[in-house]
Amino acid sequence: MNEKLDTLLEKMHVLEKEILRELQKKELEFFYEVRQGRVRFTEEARARHRLLVKRFASYIRDSRFMILLTTPVIWACVIPIALLDAAMIVYQAICFPVYGLPKVKRSDYIKLDRRHLAYLNWAEKFNCEYCGYANGVLACATEIAARTEQYWCPIKHALRMKSMHSRYRHFFEYGDAEGYRRQIETVRRSFEDLGDKDAAEPAEGLHMIRPAITKP
Repeated sequence: MNEKLDTLLEKMHVLEKEILRELQKKELEFFYEVRQGRVRFTEEARARHRLLVKRFASYIRDSRFMILLTTPVIWACVIPIALLDAAMIVYQAICFPVYGLPKVKRSDYIKLDRRHLAYLNWAEKFNCEYCGYANGVLACATEIAARTEQYWCPIKHALRMKSMHSRYRHFFEYGDAEGYRRQIETVRRSFEDLGDKDAAEPAEGLHMIRPAITKP
């Protein structure tokens, strides 16, 4: 495999972890913490959020007509997304044990936590949760497909790609016939890094809630 590309991808993975840690620092800035999978704001923060909520009537009135007109098109997509979600659950349950592949945890990708934001009205919460579900399903399906590809065809593309999935760095170089035939059985089962990755993720609830918000 291309060692330089492998090194660059590893650096990218490290940077992704650093970005995650930086994002988690926002817990301090915006007065909340995540504990046991639940988001908790300070009472002062929640009270201020409720002052900033936009009433539904104003929300509709301020929306452009074409935005309202295209809303049913967006929501119609929930049908194929839900079907994809169901298909991926069934596919993993049937095929991954046969292939010896580690299953993708759906809960790692689908996060429905925006409903806890008191500054959103019910319509905004509904839309936000839908976006979280839809993008979570697509991300989960991408990871399932990536692990499947690692088993069936772990070969990099010769043509330039816009982006690469999480398993791409483990693939054989395009045209490496000898390596492919010699190590295919090893590469298609090489998922040891998943354990290291999970262990390296920052734990929830590492940050304490800051003191109460002071009024401006």
